[in-house]
Amino acid sequence: MDWSKITQMRATMNISLPPQLKAWLDEQVEQNGYGTASEYVRELLRRQRESQDAKSKIESKLLAAIESGESTPMNASDWKRIRAEGLRRLKSEKRRRA
Repeated sequence: MDWSKITQMRATMNISLPPQLKAWLDEQVEQNGYGTASEYVRELLRRQRESQDAKSKIESKLLAAIESGESTPMNASDWKRIRAEGLRRLKSEKRRRA
């Protein structure tokens, strides 16, 4: 779900922070160009959610790999194929960014 596009109905949450944490938060807001502490905290929460989503995807893929059957030892041909695919992806990414 793309939460950044959801602009209706916002809930308000009040939190209490110790003075040192509040001072740090205010510094972060100013140094990183956020208009308010709320904007900064929302960004932190979005990033945390994205990180958790990415970890969940990786865990799912790892579990699928584990359950896919017997493993076999890697050989020189496997490593050659993996390197070639990595280089292909790197070149593709560089072209996309150019």
